[in-house]
Amino acid sequence: MSRIGLRVLEIPKDVKIEVSKGNLVKVKGPKGELSEQIDTDLEISIDEKTVQVARPTEQIRHKALHGLSNALINNMLIGVSEGYKKVLELVGVGFRVSNSGNLLEIAVGYSHPIYFYVPDELKVTTTTEKGKSPAIILEGCDKQLLGMVAAKIRSFRKPEPYKGKGIRYSDEYVRRKAGKTAAK
Repeated sequence: MSRIGLRVLEIPKDVKIEVSKGNLVKVKGPKGELSEQIDTDLEISIDEKTVQVARPTEQIRHKALHGLSNALINNMLIGVSEGYKKVLELVGVGFRVSNSGNLLEIAVGYSHPIYFYVPDELKVTTTTEKGKSPAIILEGCDKQLLGMVAAKIRSFRKPEPYKGKGIRYSDEYVRRKAGKTAAK
């Protein structure tokens, strides 16, 4: 039984939610506006302060969609009211990052800098403080898009296990390996 699907979602203050024909859920709040197409088999009921998703049968497909749909709606409600934030750190000698608007210029040890355009739905800032690693801060209301862009930026130079150099999430732990020892 899907416990996530059964949870009742609280609608935050200043957030409007509506379900149109074909189960298109639109959520509007202070941080932005999101919409998501939910499977038409599921029934979405909205009260004054709560949202609930119900499934028609106990089929495996309906159980899976029940939890997924509830989680997607919850992510939209949190996104338009509070927003999401991801911080990526560049760990390595000579690693730099700068931005002009939504265009990132990343130098991570290649012969050329990497230019990456962050979608307009997200806000990007970069920080470079003395004694700390350069950081990329991504903010937005769409959790899926934010995670996808952060993963793409991280893929330019994933953290390696010997020296720990690379682009990593701020809360990520990199397991270190011992290097080769000199044979006698």
